[in-house]
Amino acid sequence: MLPSENRLRRREDFAAAMRRGRRAGRPHLVVHLSGGTDPHTVGEDASPPRAGFVVSKAVGNAVVRNRVQRRLRHLMRDRLSALPAGSLVVVRALPGADGAPYDQLARELDAALERLLGGVRP
Repeated sequence: MLPSENRLRRREDFAAAMRRGRRAGRPHLVVHLSGGTDPHTVGEDASPPRAGFVVSKAVGNAVVRNRVQRRLRHLMRDRLSALPAGSLVVVRALPGADGAPYDQLARELDAALERLLGGVRP
């Protein structure tokens, strides 16, 4: 589980990451990364990186969607330290993510983050 300070919860934050951020697609996921500035904290220290997940009904039924989201959340938790402070990350699961092995999802997430971060390996 992600710590509460690292979770995206507000619709505006999801929209900001998906509209203004950069995107890297892989066969089972699309990762959106918005820069290291949080518009909600003015004049304060930089907030920690925050992550959110989008798993649509196209992925499967509720049980399948929750399993995919738990797997992605666990993978993202281990990679938060490589993200810049204040960054917003949205990981969107694509249809077929439910059948992908855990290590394949990990490789795809690593490849997407590496592309978005400019070659810095998480």
